[in-house]
Amino acid sequence: MMRKIPLPGVVRGRPVWLAAGAAMLKDFSFSALVAGFVSVLVGFTSSVAIIFQATRNLGATPEQTASWLWAIGIGMAIPTVALSLATRKPILVAWSTPGAAVIGAAAAAGNLTMPQAIGVFLFSAVLVMIAGFSGGFERVMKRLPLPLASALLAGVLSRFALDAFTAIPENPPLVLSMAAAYVAGRRFWPRANVPVVLVLGVVIAAVQGLLHLESVPWSVTTPVWTTPEFSLSALIGVGIPLFIVTMASQNLPGIAAIRVGGYEAPVSKIIGWTGVSTFLLAPFGAFALNLAAITAAFCVGPEAHPDPRRRYWAPLCAAFFYLLIGIFGATVAGLFAAFPHELVLAVAGLALLATIANSLAAALADEAYREASAMTFFVTLSGITLLGVGSAFWGIAAGGVVLALRKRAESAV
Repeated sequence: MMRKIPLPGVVRGRPVWLAAGAAMLKDFSFSALVAGFVSVLVGFTSSVAIIFQATRNLGATPEQTASWLWAIGIGMAIPTVALSLATRKPILVAWSTPGAAVIGAAAAAGNLTMPQAIGVFLFSAVLVMIAGFSGGFERVMKRLPLPLASALLAGVLSRFALDAFTAIPENPPLVLSMAAAYVAGRRFWPRANVPVVLVLGVVIAAVQGLLHLESVPWSVTTPVWTTPEFSLSALIGVGIPLFIVTMASQNLPGIAAIRVGGYEAPVSKIIGWTGVSTFLLAPFGAFALNLAAITAAFCVGPEAHPDPRRRYWAPLCAAFFYLLIGIFGATVAGLFAAFPHELVLAVAGLALLATIANSLAAALADEAYREASAMTFFVTLSGITLLGVGSAFWGIAAGGVVLALRKRAESAV
C-alpha cells in the first residue's frame, strides 16, 4: 500500500491559504463585530468635530474636508488589517485627536495654510518613522513598569465612565435603562452584554424620536490632492508639537492598552508603519495616524471575546467601518451624527467599566508601585495640558518621578 505524500502548500486536501481563511472565520464572533463598531462609533463621534474645525480654520473646501475623511479612513483601515493579521493580536490604528487640535489652533492663529499643513504632516510622519523603526520609542516603553502603564490606561479611560453617569440628567430613561441592562447582562448574558446595551439604547432613542436619519446625505468621497509647501517656521512651530502630542498622547497610552490587555507586540514596527501610512496619505489629508489609545480598550478586553487569541477580529471589524468612513465620508458622518450624544456617552462608559476595573487592580496590586500608580492615575484623569502636551504624558512623568524618588530613598536606607 502506497503512503500518501502531502503536497507542498496543501493542508488536508485544501490550499494553505484556504485552510488559514477557514480557521480565521472560526475565530469571528458577533461580540468582536460590536466591539469594532463601538470603538469606531466612540472615536468618530467624540473627536470628528475637531477635524472639521481644523479644516475650517485652514479654509478647506467641502471637497477637501471630505478628502481628509477619505484619507484617515483608508489610512486607519489598511494598517489595522495588516498589523492585526500579521501579529494575530488586536492592533487598532486611529487618528491623533490632540494632533488635530494642534493643527486647528495653529490655523486659527494664522500660522498655517493648507499647503503648509500638508508639509507639516509629511515632516511629522518622517519623525514618527524614525522614532519607530530606530527602536527608540520601544526602548522607552520597555522601561515603563506595568503598574504605571495600567494606571495610565485607567486614567485615560475613567473620563468616559464619568461622562456616562453625568449624562443621566440629560436623558434619564435612556441612560438608566442602558445601565440597568448592563448590570443585568453581567449576570445573565455576559458575552452579549455590550451588544444588548447598544441595541437597547438605539431602540429607546428611536422611540424618543432622537434618531434623525432623514438628514443623512448619500454620496461617495473623492480624494483631493494638495501639493505640500515646506515652511521652516511651520515645521518647527507645528510639526514638532504634532509629533510630540501624537507620540505622548496617542502612541504611549496605545502601547499601554496593548500591554495591559496581556499582549506583547512589535512596538517599533507598528509605530514605524503608522508613520509610513501617514506619509503616503498626507497629501490627501491624513494628518497623523497612530495607535488607538482610548478606543483600543474596546478591542483588547474581554468584551471583544473571552478568548484573547480571538480578539484580533475586533480591530478587523473596526477596519471595515473605517473603510466605510473613507469611501462614504459625508454619509457616515451623518449616520454617526444621528446617534444622540447621551447614547454614545453611555455605551462608551459602560463598555469600558470592566477594563477600567482590571487596570486599577493591576495598578494598585503591588505596594511598591502603589503611590506612583496613584499619582499617574490622577494626573492623567485630570486632563491637564501643559506646553501643548496632554495629561497622558504628564501622568506617566509624574508617576515616574514618584517611583524614582521612592527607589532612591529605599537604596539610601
